[in-house]
Amino acid sequence: MQNRWNNQDAARHTTDLALRVYSSRLLGQDSSLVLHGGGNTSVKVTETNLVGETEEILYVKGSGWDLESIEEAGFAPVRMAHLLKLARLESLTDPQMVNELKTSMTLASAPSPSVETILHAALPYKYVDHTHADAVVTITNSHNGLARIREIYGEEMVIIPYVMPGFDLARLCAERFAAEATEKTVGMILMNHGIFSFGESAKASYDLMIELVTRAEDYLKANNAWDLPAPTATGSSKSLRGEISTLRQEISAAAGHPMLLSTDMSPACLSFARRADIGTLSQQGPATPDHVIRTKRLPLLGRDVAGYTAAYRSYFKENATHAKDEKTMLDPAPRMVLDPELGLCCAGRRAKDAVIINDIYRHTQQIIQRATLLGGYQALPAHDIFDVEYWDLEQAKLRKGGTPPPFSGEVALVTGAASGIGKACVEALLARGAAVVGVDINPEVKQLFQRPDFLGLACDLADEAQIPQALEHAARRFGGLDMLILNAGIFPQGRRISELPTAHWRKVLNINLDANLILMRESHPLLKRAPAGGRVVIIGSKNVSAPGPGAAAYSASKAALNQLARIAALEWGCDGIRINSLHPDAVFDTALWSDELLQSRAAHYNLTVDAYKHKNLLQVEIRSCDVANLAAEMCGPLFAKTTAAQIPIDGGNDRVI
Repeated sequence: MQNRWNNQDAARHTTDLALRVYSSRLLGQDSSLVLHGGGNTSVKVTETNLVGETEEILYVKGSGWDLESIEEAGFAPVRMAHLLKLARLESLTDPQMVNELKTSMTLASAPSPSVETILHAALPYKYVDHTHADAVVTITNSHNGLARIREIYGEEMVIIPYVMPGFDLARLCAERFAAEATEKTVGMILMNHGIFSFGESAKASYDLMIELVTRAEDYLKANNAWDLPAPTATGSSKSLRGEISTLRQEISAAAGHPMLLSTDMSPACLSFARRADIGTLSQQGPATPDHVIRTKRLPLLGRDVAGYTAAYRSYFKENATHAKDEKTMLDPAPRMVLDPELGLCCAGRRAKDAVIINDIYRHTQQIIQRATLLGGYQALPAHDIFDVEYWDLEQAKLRKGGTPPPFSGEVALVTGAASGIGKACVEALLARGAAVVGVDINPEVKQLFQRPDFLGLACDLADEAQIPQALEHAARRFGGLDMLILNAGIFPQGRRISELPTAHWRKVLNINLDANLILMRESHPLLKRAPAGGRVVIIGSKNVSAPGPGAAAYSASKAALNQLARIAALEWGCDGIRINSLHPDAVFDTALWSDELLQSRAAHYNLTVDAYKHKNLLQVEIRSCDVANLAAEMCGPLFAKTTAAQIPIDGGNDRVI
């Protein structure tokens, strides 16, 4: 395992807390140690309060922060004196513990302290590091795992049997550590959970973590349980978007709301999904309970969502206590699917959730396979996993989560997304919680947004073969399609009919009309499977109702597209798909309008540029974001019972009226 400590970098951090941040980030940079909010670190310091009293304060990682990116503000300062008193209590419910931790902080604006805060306080060391190192978890989750851990570490580690995180674990650790720690003790193992290291300096604690985990890795290597066979599986080249969107539709129905579904058809995931023993290996449980909340108990094998949800309900009834009933059951939809053709599919309300689940389970696949080579993978019993999934503290987090954005779990595709109205539509949809596929002939669309809920695709819509490919990419990335914003088009230089070349006419209709017909046709099966119903918004033009001379090709193409939308509304209503059109005019913040062109047109009307921009009945300027926000709202609940509508967004045009 790589030791990332750099003395020159460390020297820039002059306080204990700053060094805590530095070494925490080093741990967070290694995904084999911690993943997405996992792991925990702390430091004990002495501070003087406002009344001049000296206090020992524990700075512990706060809830909601990742070690990879944590800052000083991500650590919660808690009074040590009270924490040590709490550690000596006979019992303390987890809600009581959370209250005590919050009311013992010295900074009200700090994040909530970790549920492992009391555990960190009870360990008599300045710096404490805790990770869920893959190598250690692999060994603790293998046959004879306890004996193997003792073989590796001997008397240097205090070993704690599995107990769910919270006060009971903190008290047990404090008791066992006090009774078993010796001068040889350098760390602590939590079976099926992770590893602790500690020291009087940030470097000592960090170096020790790397050294201890390296010993676990070396053990796996020595027992031929480290190197896995090179994956040889290859993904299918056939179209899978129909199968993926159907699976997503069923998962969303089981969840009770739309879900994204991201597929990973990498050789590693396909090879794992195609193992002959996958039915045994994948159905034992997660590598560590910390992963349960995000991934649920088990992955679905194949595509029988109904069978999975029935099994989940049985699992709930078998493990629920008298305090829990059907009303407290989480939605039974799977968060992971292992399929020999689709590989690893991960479901979530947000694209980020699917990414996190994918990262977690890719590591879990390695842990399972290495533990199998070591003698057999053994996860925790179902009742322990259930207790974490239905932990009071996690349920409280879910209740406090608030109302999700209106398009959470939904997918939108926007054409002409690299600039102007299209780019504004992407921004409006992202702001409302949608995952967005931006399509444009300009390859810069691929770098438009660097975030997990955006996929930029360079695509020439005039090339019919590229349209199904774009939809395939969209389905494999996000699971299907719910909203389609048809914005791409060209507005060529004006030509009167008497001077209009046939090639010019055909080019305009090919892009403005034919490409949209093909995209609508190819999108229909996906929109039909949209969990909340498909939606299409056509970005039309004022020229549909009020054309001008010299714009025959453009006006005819937009009018034909408008008629196409009306016919689609007639044909697709029975599929729950609604189609509406927007007709903007004089949107000047697009690539079509240069400063020179604006000045020229304003001068033609003897107006200033500003007056020209406001040349409508309401005397308002129409911007790309205005059109985009209306397009997004037309996909939302306010227009849930509207189809085939044509709405101008032009500030009032006397010719249109």
